[in-house]
Amino acid sequence: MLRRSLIIILHLSLLSFGYADPAPNCTRLSSVVNSESEFEMVQHQLRGSLKIRDDCSFRVSQFDMLPGSDVHWWGAQASDFDNLTAGFIVSNYGLNGTYNNSTFDVHLLSNVSWSMINVLAVWDRATASDFGHVVLRKDAPASPPPPTVFENCKVLSKNFRLRWSLNVSEDSLEIGLEAATGITNYMAFGWANSSAQDSDLMIGADVVVAGFKEDGMPFVDDFFITKYSECVRNSDGVAQGVCPDSFYEGPDGVGLVNNSMLVYGHRKDGVTFVRYRRHLTKVDGKYDHPVNHSANMKVIWALGRIKPPDSINPYYLPQNHGAVNYGHLVLNVSEHVNECTGPLDAEDKEDQGLITADANVPLVVSSAPAMHYPNPPNPEKVLYINKKEAPVLRVERGVPVKFSIQAGHDVALYITSDPLGGNATTRNLTETIYAGGPEAHGVQASPTELVWAPDRNTPDHVYYHSLFDQKMGWKVEVVDGGLSDMYNNSVILDDQQVTFFWTLSKDSISIAARGEKKSGYIAIGFGSGMVNSYVYVGWIDDTGVGHVNTYWIDGKDASSIHGTQENLTHVRCKTENGIITFEFTRPLDPSCRREKRVECKNIVDPTTPLKVVWAMGAKWTDDHLTDRNMHSSTSNRAILVHLMRGSAEAEQDLLPVLAVHGFMMFVAWGILFPGGILAARYLKHLKGDGWYRIHVYLQYSGLVIVLLALLFAVAELRGFYFSSTHVKFGFATILLACIQPANAFLRPPKPANGEQASSKRVIWECFHTIVGRCAIVVGIAALFTGMKHLGDRYDVENVHGLRWAMAIWFLIGALIVIYLEYHERQRIGRQISGRGNWVLGNLEEDDSVDLLRPTRTTADKELQHSARMEVQLEPLNR
Repeated sequence: MLRRSLIIILHLSLLSFGYADPAPNCTRLSSVVNSESEFEMVQHQLRGSLKIRDDCSFRVSQFDMLPGSDVHWWGAQASDFDNLTAGFIVSNYGLNGTYNNSTFDVHLLSNVSWSMINVLAVWDRATASDFGHVVLRKDAPASPPPPTVFENCKVLSKNFRLRWSLNVSEDSLEIGLEAATGITNYMAFGWANSSAQDSDLMIGADVVVAGFKEDGMPFVDDFFITKYSECVRNSDGVAQGVCPDSFYEGPDGVGLVNNSMLVYGHRKDGVTFVRYRRHLTKVDGKYDHPVNHSANMKVIWALGRIKPPDSINPYYLPQNHGAVNYGHLVLNVSEHVNECTGPLDAEDKEDQGLITADANVPLVVSSAPAMHYPNPPNPEKVLYINKKEAPVLRVERGVPVKFSIQAGHDVALYITSDPLGGNATTRNLTETIYAGGPEAHGVQASPTELVWAPDRNTPDHVYYHSLFDQKMGWKVEVVDGGLSDMYNNSVILDDQQVTFFWTLSKDSISIAARGEKKSGYIAIGFGSGMVNSYVYVGWIDDTGVGHVNTYWIDGKDASSIHGTQENLTHVRCKTENGIITFEFTRPLDPSCRREKRVECKNIVDPTTPLKVVWAMGAKWTDDHLTDRNMHSSTSNRAILVHLMRGSAEAEQDLLPVLAVHGFMMFVAWGILFPGGILAARYLKHLKGDGWYRIHVYLQYSGLVIVLLALLFAVAELRGFYFSSTHVKFGFATILLACIQPANAFLRPPKPANGEQASSKRVIWECFHTIVGRCAIVVGIAALFTGMKHLGDRYDVENVHGLRWAMAIWFLIGALIVIYLEYHERQRIGRQISGRGNWVLGNLEEDDSVDLLRPTRTTADKELQHSARMEVQLEPLNR
């Protein structure tokens, strides 16, 4: 029983390491069965061995790989760009995470066979990246291993490894130096003088210095050390220091005594790798030490900055390696060593050229053959920016980027969220296009200009590519500039402790708040105070992660803080030196207005000043809030932020000038203008032109008061804006009021007694009447919208009562008009009936123009002619 349990435990252990028994029904007929190959590293530091077990599985051993996004085993017909991108998944075995010297078995999908696969690759579908692959050479002799494969590996330091393969029969030693270091750094390794003491191993040492030149090509040089100093010539012309072997031989010796032969070199994922070959014993005894392959020998190593050639020294010379980037050890190259268990993981993996966009300098976009494309496989032609091949482009939010596109008419530049480019819709995928498109193409003789302005909602990483072909461009890093660059407007809130930023769009508003002193959280609220306000809190938790929470506050203690579920997007919160900044985007009008949640009433009207307050405190939490989370400092009063104007002012009581403005408008539209109209309507039966004088005096007085009230408001508010409903109604009323005097000046002459009014007179009377009535209606609407604006802007407590008082005033006025209209009708009726007793010589007749009833109706005229008239003749000389 114990033995069976041990067998089961052993079996489960093997499964946990990735081993699996062959499928019971799997044959071994393919010509690639039992073949073994080494993976060719392309990127992500992939290494490993492959063995085909049978027709439906393979084993991977000593497998190293840095993690990717969506990595799979991939089959293709060939290793070129077109075939790899047209490949297919061959197994359900996903490659997630980092692999460190791992061994596991992989089964092919049931519908996949080895006859379909000429290249087995490790493929990241998200970026169309080949991490590494094996070419299956069916019925062909095995190919030599890739240049990254060695028999031995020893760890020199955390970031530096030594690999080697010994070939005694050919008197050669192939060495690979591998370091996670900067592209401008060198790697040094060599044999110390056998007679040197441990404290003085560098003097007389034979070392190799390897790295990459400025043009991106690897180099290997033999060096001999005579002194702890940079290579120089003394006054006698003798070379001394850390110098190339050829430097000791003078100008004629360049390259003649370099006994280290470069085999291969690459720079991938922030790791420098250089392979070179040297002889064991066939060396010059002057600057090179022979290597006894079976003996323990002292070796030294170092990492450091390298100085490129100049007009004096045509060499790449190592600089001081520092206090920690060097060491020594005893090495026997015949002993098998494998200390390297896993890939080197560099902190900075991006080696591609970096171009930072300048708002004033256009970026020249061209195309040329690919030399060092950062994300293989790639097409033959790729994009260059400012003559750099597929560089990383760094732009700032809020700073426009200008491109001068000269890549040819077959290359259309666009900025996209898709890492592959080439129009994602052709692959049945979606993408977000931020700039460019089919028209963004040009040549050097006729370039096309494209301007892109990344904003605060642009993701941190996007891509520039050709719309017509995949993988011609590379990454765009979008970094935060100053908040003033990212937002269109900003104001400093009360007490100058918080800066408020915003950008308006059609249906949303983007907001940022930055504290000006250290705090544990910062809050801004929409309202006259924190009580009865909608609040946004930015805070950092104990793990350093930023959050933005939303609340409704209806009291002064912690129990009055109620969490809400507002629709916030593009949320960010960070702290720098204790200064908190948070950002978010929210809709102007919540989409939940039909619901009864309190946050559904949190509407931001850009035409109305937004009241903003702030608070700061030591600590905030997502959990139960207590009085300890209350603020330690807060604003003394709200700031009125004019969202559309980009300005702000402190909230204050109703300004006296604006009160005068409102009173004057009420006198004009509530008393004078209606009084003038009533005079024209109901006082014409009086003798003389008194009604006319009253009408004109009241109308002109009202117009003068309206214009003065307008000037007062414009002067006080420092501008004239059509943003609010009140201003729109007010402008309409003033326009109608100004039309009336001009209309009166152009009136046609009144007809003589007994004559019929001309058509022009009739039209004028109708127009004058309609405009007057419309002016009164719109003026009353302007008064009521002004009262609403007063309440929204200044929180006047009795605005509701004032509105009711004004409504009652106009209601009384309407009742008076009804009463007067009734009596006017009665008077006109009596006048018509009294014409039957007309006495010759009585010439009093009401010919006056009735502005509200300008012409007699046809019925009136018929009544006059059909009436029976009695004429009484009286003698003149009674």
